[in-house]
Amino acid sequence: MNHIRLSDVTMKQVADGFHLSFKEKIELSKLLDKLNVDIIELEGVENPRVDSLRIKSVCAAVSCTVAVPVKLCRESIDATWNALKEAKKPRLQVCAPVSSVQMEYLFHKKPEAMKQAIAKTISDCKVLCADVEFVAEDATRADPEYLMAVLETAVQAGATTVTLCDTAGTMLPAEFAKFLQTLDAVLKTVHVGVFCVNTLSMADACAIAAAAQNIREIKVAAYPLGSASLANVAKVLSAKTDAINATTNVNTTQLSRVIDQIAWMCQTGKTAATEDQEDTGIYLTAHDDVSAVSKAVELMGYDLSEEDIQKVYEAFRQIAGKKDKVSTKELDAIVASAAMQVPATYQLDTYVITSGNTISATAHIKLTKNGAPVEGVYIGDGSIDAAFKAIESITGCHYELDDFQLQAVTEGREAMGQTVVKLRANGKVYSGRGISTDIVGAGIAAYLSALNKILYEEEEV
Repeated sequence: MNHIRLSDVTMKQVADGFHLSFKEKIELSKLLDKLNVDIIELEGVENPRVDSLRIKSVCAAVSCTVAVPVKLCRESIDATWNALKEAKKPRLQVCAPVSSVQMEYLFHKKPEAMKQAIAKTISDCKVLCADVEFVAEDATRADPEYLMAVLETAVQAGATTVTLCDTAGTMLPAEFAKFLQTLDAVLKTVHVGVFCVNTLSMADACAIAAAAQNIREIKVAAYPLGSASLANVAKVLSAKTDAINATTNVNTTQLSRVIDQIAWMCQTGKTAATEDQEDTGIYLTAHDDVSAVSKAVELMGYDLSEEDIQKVYEAFRQIAGKKDKVSTKELDAIVASAAMQVPATYQLDTYVITSGNTISATAHIKLTKNGAPVEGVYIGDGSIDAAFKAIESITGCHYELDDFQLQAVTEGREAMGQTVVKLRANGKVYSGRGISTDIVGAGIAAYLSALNKILYEEEEV
């Protein structure tokens, strides 16, 4: 039976449509480790001070392999290894294009120069780390003879895993399987991995086709953006183990729950609190104490710190005081909005909104900044607009409102509302969530959550 390692690339995709805070990345890593994902791939080192702390924190939080890419230079290798070396299972990745288009137009290197750079980088990595992966980008469009030569060079230089990327994503499953067969001779002495892009909505199918060709590793994403899906690939390999002659370590009994939790953090708007989700039967009331809430959260699959449990409990008390009971769906929403957040620069104290069909909406909001009260009043085009502009006037921070979403978590007159606010700053989108039986209150909480993420990251840089 062929054992296939699943390597999650979710955090490498964060610049492609969503943003995760430092704390959310740590929590995401713990969730993936809980699923028994074999490898977690992280972004490389761009800002040594900030990125080194992120990599070290992930390494300390998980027991699986942690892989980080290096650039084709010694400085990048040293900086990355200094951050990664404390991992229980470290892996250095050497990523380089092997098609003439990408080599010349993106890296400005001729084929022979690129091959030498790859060999030198892998060799330097091997001195520091036993596990070195060579990622052949755009491999399916490379010249076959050159690709074979580069792969042989990578293996000779010390690569323990070679990953072939269908970067264009234009191959059908049968074509991809045939492509892998043509390389079989040179790849028998090394672990072979694949990465499939979802251009034709075939990434999952191509990954499964590769599994049937005795490859050893598949790059997937718990929250896929144009790549193979961790959930789909793991489910197929679990259901068709005998037919494909392959198995994985992924804990499929917890797969759906953990994938839903990750979706919360990646701000998809598709939450674990959808209408058709199975209810676990957990119901809490205002009389339940922190230990009861903590136990319920644990039964739902969350592993939160004492600090986050306290935040969840405080948010729970505010909701429970307005309702007869709090259901699983509502508690899930509370966890997503209250836990796994960055330290708050601004916190909500009070707000008063006046509006009507004959008067303009006015928001009077009082916040605390590092314990000191600050307040402001603003007239806007509706309650939400007035509230957001009042916060802008208080903080002196103006960011583009990229998106505002309003969703009902439950039904009925006591329905709890959830809002998602996305702010754009420095080319990135920062998303915040808020929950309340009051729509305006939920919107204010979501805006402050996104704002605090921006301010926290700006302070870290």
